[in-house]
Amino acid sequence: MKALLALEDGRVFSGYAFGASWEVSGEVVFNTSMTGYQEILTDPSYRGQIVVMTYPLIGNYGINSVDVESTGPQVAGFIVREKSPMESNWRSEESLENYLKRHGIMGLARIDTRALTKHIREKGAMRAVMSTTDLDPASLVEK
Repeated sequence: MKALLALEDGRVFSGYAFGASWEVSGEVVFNTSMTGYQEILTDPSYRGQIVVMTYPLIGNYGINSVDVESTGPQVAGFIVREKSPMESNWRSEESLENYLKRHGIMGLARIDTRALTKHIREKGAMRAVMSTTDLDPASLVEK
């Protein structure tokens, strides 16, 4: 399903939603870790934020009930370049997509996370809106 990410400075990125499909807003920040996305999702320091992962492939080892930092996910949204179509780890209990869907968290894939991260690094952290329901860039920027 098509989705948009609109930053408060007017920059808009187009991608595809996974997990929950709706609209969410929050401060957009980035994380450069190659692994540990489950810990990032459940880290209370990311509460209410939209987290961009700079490593290009996320979701390949799934989600388990052991590697959590809190009782549930804390992020408002999760952005990746490419979401792995399957998980492959003996500890995996569910896919990243199912986990996000179960917790009502919107994910966004197939956007240029390098360009987004560079923009955030140069301009500073800013508010953003991710949406599958409103696909009008001008409307999202106003929100």
